[in-house]
Amino acid sequence: MALKSFGSVHFIGIGGIGISALAKFLFAQGIKISGSDMAEGCITKELQSMGILIHIPHCKEAIKNPDLVIHSAIIKDSNIEVQEAKKKGIPVLSRKEALPLILANKQVYAVAGAHGKSTTTAILSAILQDCSALIGAESKEFGSNTRALKSEKIVFEADESDKSFLECNPYCAIVTNAEPEHMETYGHNLDKFYQAYKDFLALAQYRIINAEDAFLAKVDLECVRLYPSKDISEIEYFLDNNNPKTRFRLKNNHRDLGVFEVYGLGEHIALDASLAILAALECMELEEIRQNIQKFCGIKKRFDILSDDECVIIDDYAHHPTEIAATLKSLRKYQELIGKSSLCVIWQPHKYSRVRDNLKEFVECFEGVDRLVILPVYAAGEAKVEIDFRNLFAKYNPIFADFVKREKDSLGIYQGTQRIAKIKDGIIVGFNAGNLTYQLRGEI
Repeated sequence: MALKSFGSVHFIGIGGIGISALAKFLFAQGIKISGSDMAEGCITKELQSMGILIHIPHCKEAIKNPDLVIHSAIIKDSNIEVQEAKKKGIPVLSRKEALPLILANKQVYAVAGAHGKSTTTAILSAILQDCSALIGAESKEFGSNTRALKSEKIVFEADESDKSFLECNPYCAIVTNAEPEHMETYGHNLDKFYQAYKDFLALAQYRIINAEDAFLAKVDLECVRLYPSKDISEIEYFLDNNNPKTRFRLKNNHRDLGVFEVYGLGEHIALDASLAILAALECMELEEIRQNIQKFCGIKKRFDILSDDECVIIDDYAHHPTEIAATLKSLRKYQELIGKSSLCVIWQPHKYSRVRDNLKEFVECFEGVDRLVILPVYAAGEAKVEIDFRNLFAKYNPIFADFVKREKDSLGIYQGTQRIAKIKDGIIVGFNAGNLTYQLRGEI
């Protein structure tokens, strides 16, 4: 089965960030694309504006006569379009199954890890300007999760949540960390989880790892090893035309690579950038890397500054306590740089299973915030689990609300139809992987 043999492809679940990247990538190669999703969203609207036919919701009429159907990981065999395609004898592949087809004969720079992979992928894409890119977030550099160039090289964000990173044909494998996540995929078996990461690394010819990660430190494969506490030094945070930036010196394997500047704040940004730099050294001169990394200007939903007036509103995708703690550390630096006195966190928990499995860490990760607003759990299809947020988080004296509403450069906090608070100064950050992002942007 070769990609060239398919003139048309239909994507089920095309509104997802990962599946839409594949759709755009194939569309740019001249393949006729159609798609469907349960509901309209900003991604489906963008795809429609490109001339791609989108059906909302799923329906058997969406299956005209494509040569191939690809569906997202959450789509089941019982889906009406999957059934219709099979009835018509049309090949049906999951996103995971389609990756070897799409990435065949490509020199893939694949970035994996529980945290930081989108940022690392986007930074590496900025450095490797002649490479295509498939990212699980929108790079502000090129305003998309996809960059399709006539190149055999591609920077790819690899996903461990469904083991699809084992199907991405990596030439170069970069791993930011291997903290256990999505354990349901691995039968809640740590040995299987870590073996998958080792298998991913073993697929590649060239490997870059964060060697201070507890698991990665023990990997017995030949790798370029970054030791952040020793290799990254002289970290400084500053504003460049109001843009938050981090400056740092990077050394590796007894070689001083010099000073780099990158968009974003925090030690985790320096770490992500360092992994991208070390990956790029495989194919690029050092000074070109130093210059190109300046093209990175952030990614949507990652420390995404939506308003910077009296009330600074920031949208952030952090939805795991490790990510929240790292971003809060960066926010305190940002707070110092811009001279804001208060920090309000709005937290929309994502998935009952994630909250349950990391409950102690979630309770601890908000230490030091001035105000905490807790929204209902964004279930992402999971069955409800009773969690006593009121007692567990009592020390923060949190506000429990149903939703927030953007009101010009301030934010209203609502229970039902009643506004119970209004925040009009300081820094507000919304931590979420759900629909809070649209509330913060005034889109719903």
